Order: sequence, then structure tokens, then C-alpha cells
Amino acid sequence: MKLIKALDPTNLETYERSIALTVERRVLAKRRWRGQAEDGTDFGFDLQAPLRHGVCFHSANDTNYVIDQKPEPVFRVPYPDQQEAAHRAWQVGNLHFPAQFTQTYLLVEGDLAVRHMLDRNQIPFEEATEIFQPVMAASAHRHDYGKILNYFNRW
Repeated sequence: MKLIKALDPTNLETYERSIALTVERRVLAKRRWRGQAEDGTDFGFDLQAPLRHGVCFHSANDTNYVIDQKPEPVFRVPYPDQQEAAHRAWQVGNLHFPAQFTQTYLLVEGDLAVRHMLDRNQIPFEEATEIFQPVMAASAHRHDYGKILNYFNRW
């Protein structure tokens, strides 16, 4: 098994031959996991940040090993303007579901709770199967009083 701890930014070689390592989004979101490429090569990952679809994570023998994320069921939620896009994104975010944004529609995980929210609010959507790459949060989200309690506990 080959252990990948970091991507080599100096390796900009692009080879004609590439071998996919197919993986689900939830596994790909982890920093530590194992997978097997199409040619049977085993890889272990212990990374600083998660990988994304299409990334070349290893090169050997004139071959690139590339991440191939599996498509999954999603809801495609169109929006006519920026205000409606923000409102629909807020509604999805309020349910704590990840979302991916394009110029004309929002992609949301194909979950029953999201479907109920969309139906209840009469928001049009269509079901699709796509590679879902939601926005990654820059910071943690909390519903407690951790910061303020730490402040008060200093006295």
C-alpha cells in the first residue's frame, strides 16, 4: 500500500494515461482513509486537507492516479435572481445541509428533509445525479455559549 501524506506541488507532469480511484463524497471529505485504484493499487491517505474530484494525487511510471468522485442523488434548485438565490441558500443552510452554487441553480444533497422543505415552501426543483462538491465551511458552526463562557471564566 502506498501512503499519501501530501500532494507534491512541484510535480506538474501530466501524463496521457490516468488511472482513477473512485470514491464517495463522504469518504473523500475525510483526511484519513484507504482506497483502491482501478488497477488494484492500494492507497492510504493521511492528509492535511481533504481531496477533491479530478485531483492527481500520485504519479508513477508515466501514469497519473486521479480522484474520481462518484455521482450521487441531488436536487437542482433553480433561482431567477441573486436575492432568490440567497434566500434559497439560507433555507438549505438553516437545515444544516451542504450546498453547491452555480450561476443559475443550487445543488443540494438529495435528502428527504430537504425535499420536504422545498415542497412545503413551494420551491421548484428537479432530481438529478451529479458529482456534488459543496462549499466547504471556513470555520466551525456552534449553537452553544462556549466563547462567552470562556471569557467570563477568566474572572
